[in-house]
Amino acid sequence: MQEIELLSRVRERLLTAGDVQEKRMFGSVAFMVNGTLRLAVGQREGRVMMVRVDPGEYDEALAREGASPAVMKARTMRSYLFLTDAAVVDDDDLQWWIELALRSPDSAP
Repeated sequence: MQEIELLSRVRERLLTAGDVQEKRMFGSVAFMVNGTLRLAVGQREGRVMMVRVDPGEYDEALAREGASPAVMKARTMRSYLFLTDAAVVDDDDLQWWIELALRSPDSAP
């Protein structure tokens, strides 16, 4: 999937999400919603997205196709998951991930 296509699909779904700001972070386009990093879109090492996850929903989300732990500098970030194309190719799946990110807590544990 082309990064520009995924960016467009994400932007469309965030139109009514509140105060949405885009920032370049981690070589991706990050989406801050109401001041909290909720997700990022960018192709890197086989992944296309990073999403914020409530720790109580982490295991369920991780079990979905195309999801993997977010590891940065050898540290697993339990508040985020990385996604491959397989996780977001379908519009319903992309919507599920965005809703998950939007309902995650404002601060990481």
